[in-house]
Amino acid sequence: MKVDRLVSIIMILLEKERIGAQELADMFEVSPRTIYRDIDAINMAGIPVRGAAGVGGGFEIMQKYKLDKNVFSTADLSAILMGLSSLSNMIRGNELVNALAKVKSFIPADRAKDIEVKANQICIDLSPWMGNRNLQPYLEIIKTALQKSRLLTFEYIAHHGNKTARTAEPYQLVLKSNHWYLQGYCYKRNAFRLFKLSRMSNLQIQEEVFAPRDYEKPQLEFDGILKTMQTKIKIRVHKSIMDRVLDYCAYEDFSPDGEEHFIVDFPFIENEYCYDILLSFGDQCECLEPHIRKEMKRKARDIAALYA
Repeated sequence: MKVDRLVSIIMILLEKERIGAQELADMFEVSPRTIYRDIDAINMAGIPVRGAAGVGGGFEIMQKYKLDKNVFSTADLSAILMGLSSLSNMIRGNELVNALAKVKSFIPADRAKDIEVKANQICIDLSPWMGNRNLQPYLEIIKTALQKSRLLTFEYIAHHGNKTARTAEPYQLVLKSNHWYLQGYCYKRNAFRLFKLSRMSNLQIQEEVFAPRDYEKPQLEFDGILKTMQTKIKIRVHKSIMDRVLDYCAYEDFSPDGEEHFIVDFPFIENEYCYDILLSFGDQCECLEPHIRKEMKRKARDIAALYA
């Protein structure tokens, strides 16, 4: 992981007088381009690393600079510990354990208790309450493939239940809205694709190593697109499901309707996903928009027919 790698690079630079980008890249099994970005990040953090060109060149921490335990503030160390501890809930490995140990070694004894309290003020638990049992082992498989630039094969369930066999170059693990995704270059589509881990099956790491191509970041921000697609519809909900409805809209969208109900301006897109959300509210939700009421009646009849 990046934080672990940055801490490790700092420790290496403190121990060695000079080391080349390619040597660091080989050590961490990443590209030299990634190492250059890491060095930029270390410089931005206030640790002066300079590069020397030519034979025997490489990176080194500027002479007379000493990294002491006070270089990190209480907030810095608390944030690093919080992040590493959160990742360790889902992605296990010696590198995270080592990173935690190294970070803790920077903590002065007189600040240890204060830092521990602050690090525990926010708990980020990425493990699911329930769900796909393959998630944890799949994360480990993908992490290994990322580190070693090895191909992945898997079967993928796309829209409408279509299953296809895929081979992909892995480039990034993404956690978005409580769901894990793999950003990879798909050989079937000849393009970068974002794969949801819960839709994968039979995930296998291959012996074949690929040469990383120019990375294309996934599109993760959809606020602008959603604003053009969404409309506000009015639904009438019972107060007993108010907490569930608040997962999709704000408290300001609720208007009292008697003592037991609310009228809600609910964000809606004309697709199956949004209809499924409304159906999940059961008989505690009534859709007031005419065309949506008609579609909800049809869906309710289809459901009822399954149990006839």
